[in-house]
Amino acid sequence: MLLAALGGGYAAAGSSYSEDFSLPGMESTKALKLLEDSLPASSGDTEQIVIHVETGSVRDPAVQARVAGMLAGIEKLPSVTSVASMYSDQGAAQISADGKTAYAEVQLDKLPNDLPPANVEKIIETAQAARGSGLQVELAGPAISNATAPAQGSTELIGIVAAAIILSLFFGSLIGMLLPLMVAVAGLGGGLMTIGLLSHPITLSDIAPTLATLIGLGVGIDYALFIVTRYRSGLRAGLPPEQAAVRAITTSGRAVLFAGGTVVIALLGLLVLRLNFLTGMGIGAAVTVSFTLLSALTLLPAMLGFVGTRVMSKKERRALAANGALPENTRGFWVRWAGLVQKRRTLLGAAALIVIALLSIPTFSIRLGAADAGNDKSGTTTREAYDLLADGFGPGFNGPLQLVAELNSPADGRALDQLLETVKTLDGVAAVSAFPSEPGATVAIAMVVPTSAPQDKETTDLINRLRDDVVPAAEKNTSLQVHVGGATAIFQDFAKVLTDKLPLFLGVVIVLGFLLLMLAFRSILVPLTAAVMNVLAAAASFGVIVVIFQWGWGSNLLNLGGAGPVESFVPAIMLAILFGLSMDYQVFLVSRMHEEWACTRDNARAVRIGQSETGRVIIAASLIMVFVFGAFVLGGERVIAEFGIGLAAAVAIDAFLIRTVLVPALMHLFGRANWWLPTWLDRTLPQFSVEGNQDMAAHGAGAPPLLQHQPEGNDLLDTRSH
Repeated sequence: MLLAALGGGYAAAGSSYSEDFSLPGMESTKALKLLEDSLPASSGDTEQIVIHVETGSVRDPAVQARVAGMLAGIEKLPSVTSVASMYSDQGAAQISADGKTAYAEVQLDKLPNDLPPANVEKIIETAQAARGSGLQVELAGPAISNATAPAQGSTELIGIVAAAIILSLFFGSLIGMLLPLMVAVAGLGGGLMTIGLLSHPITLSDIAPTLATLIGLGVGIDYALFIVTRYRSGLRAGLPPEQAAVRAITTSGRAVLFAGGTVVIALLGLLVLRLNFLTGMGIGAAVTVSFTLLSALTLLPAMLGFVGTRVMSKKERRALAANGALPENTRGFWVRWAGLVQKRRTLLGAAALIVIALLSIPTFSIRLGAADAGNDKSGTTTREAYDLLADGFGPGFNGPLQLVAELNSPADGRALDQLLETVKTLDGVAAVSAFPSEPGATVAIAMVVPTSAPQDKETTDLINRLRDDVVPAAEKNTSLQVHVGGATAIFQDFAKVLTDKLPLFLGVVIVLGFLLLMLAFRSILVPLTAAVMNVLAAAASFGVIVVIFQWGWGSNLLNLGGAGPVESFVPAIMLAILFGLSMDYQVFLVSRMHEEWACTRDNARAVRIGQSETGRVIIAASLIMVFVFGAFVLGGERVIAEFGIGLAAAVAIDAFLIRTVLVPALMHLFGRANWWLPTWLDRTLPQFSVEGNQDMAAHGAGAPPLLQHQPEGNDLLDTRSH
C-alpha cells in the first residue's frame, strides 16, 4: 500500500534535484555573488570550444572560414548570450604561440545545473559538425562535462546478480535467494521515490539517488539475510514456521533495527556540517536505509509466512520431515577458526593490525580537492580539450582564478591597477588580464592564470598567497575590496570548510555510536573497541582510495581516468556510511557473544561461540556488499567510483580482518573486562536488549524449550548460524 501511494505521488510530482554548492562567508562565494548581482551576463556558465590543427595554422583561410561559420551558428543557439571568437580584434591571445591551437569562449545565461540539457547538446552537435579535414574540435566546461558524463547504466543490476549468486551458495535454495533480493528492491524503490518527492521542498543533489541506491541496496540485502538466516535456524531446530518467524524477528529483527538505526543516525550526523550539498546526500541515504529497515521488518515476515519451509533446500526439508530437527555440526570451519583465534589471539591480532596499519599509511598524504576534465577518460571531448589547452597555453590555463573587485571610488581603480601589476610579478603566475569595465562601473574582473594545473598544490599555495598577503596589502588604506574566486578557488574553499568541520562530525558520530553500544551491551570496553575499530577501518579504506585515485595506481586499468585529488566531500559521506556499516557487523557479532555471556558468564566461550555462529553470515553479508559497491565502479563516474571502491574496501577490511580476527582476539585478551560497567552507570542507563526476550527467542510461542541454537548445515560454515 505504501509503495503504491509513493508510486502515485512520484508519478504525479516527479523529482527536482538541484545543486546548492553555496559556501556562506567564503571568498569565492562573495566573488560569485558580486558577479551575479553586478554582472549577471558574466555570472552564467562559460564553455570553451577548442580547435587544433596538426599541420598549418588555425589562421589558415580554410580553417578560419569553417570555424567562424560554426561559431556564428553557436551564437544564435538558445542559452548562448555571446561568443568570444579567437578571430576577433581582441582574440589574438586566444591563439597559441605556435598557431596550432585556439579557443573560443561561449557565455551562457545560466549556471550548468540550470541549463536545459537539450540546449547544451545542441552546442556540442553544432561545434563537432565542423570536425574533419585535419581540424580537431573539442569542447570543455562544466555544462559540457554534465552533458557528456557517462550514464550509470545497469550497475545496480550487476550488483543484484552478484548478490544472487552469493545468496544461492549461502542458502542452497531459490526461495532463500529471492527473499533478500525482493525485500531490498522493495525498500530501495520506496526510498528512491520518497527522496524524489523530498527533492521539491529540500535541496537534494542529482548524486543523492545514486548514493542512496549504493548504500540502500547493500544494507537491504544484508538485513534480510540476517533475518532469513535466523528464521532458517529456527526451522532446523524443529520450530513451526510461525514460531521460527517470531524468533527471527525478536532476535535478529531487533538487531537489524538497532544496526539500521545506527546507520541512519550516522548519516544524519552530516547535518552538523550545515552544508546543504552534504546534508541532502545524508538525508537521501538515511531515508533509503529507513525504508530498507521497514521492508525487512514488515514485508519480510509476511513473505516468510507464505514460503514456510521452502527457504530451505529440498535435501534439508526431507531431513527435517524425517527427523523433526537437524543435528548440530560442531566441527565446521568457523568453529575451528574461532578456536584458532582464541589460541593464537596475540599473534593473529597483531598480524591483522599490521595489515590495517600498512593500508592506512597512504591516508596521511590525502589531498582533498575536486576532479576536473584532466581526470576524465582519455578520448572524451572534455579530456581532449583539457589536454589541448594545457599543451597550447600552459597547465594553469584550465583553472584560471578570478579577482573580483568592488570599486567604491576612482582611487580604488588605481589601487586595483597596482594590484594587478604586483600579481604579474608573483611566482606561479603565468598571465594576468583585466576585463574592460564600463565607465562608472562598481565591479571589475581580472583573470589570473597560474603556471600550475588546477589540482596542483602550487595553485593552492598561490590562492593562499593572494588572499593572505597580496590582496590585503592592496586594500590597505583604501576602500578597495577584492575577492579571489573562480572554480578552482571554490573547490579549495569547499575542501577547507569540510576539513575544518570534519573533527566535529567525527566526534559526534563516535560519541553517539559509543553511547548506543554501551546502552545495548552494558559495557565500556565493547563500545570503546568498536569506536577504535571503526576509525581503523575508515583509515585503511581512505588509504585504498588515495592509492588508486590520488596516486593513480591502477586507475587507468579500471578506466577511471588520471590521478588527481580525492573529492572533498567523499571523506565526510564515507565516514557516515562506514561508521553505520561497521556498527552493523559489531552489533551482529557482539549480540550473539552477549547472549552467550548472559547465559554462561564465560567470556572465552561467549567470544568463541559468538564468532563461530556469526562468522559465516557476516562474511556472506560482506561479500554481497563488496560486489554491490564494486559494481558501481563500472558506471565510469569518478565520484561514484571513489565511493564504490572505498566502501567495498572498507567492508572487506572490516569483515575479513576486524570482525573475523582483531575484535575476537582483543575480546579474548580483555577477558571478563569486556562486560564491565560501573554499577552506578548500569542503574542509570535505561534497559535495552538487542537480543530481545531470550525465552521467546529460544522457545518461540509455546514451543518446547531449546537448549541450544541450531546450525545452518551449509559447507560454507558447517556450524551453528547466527
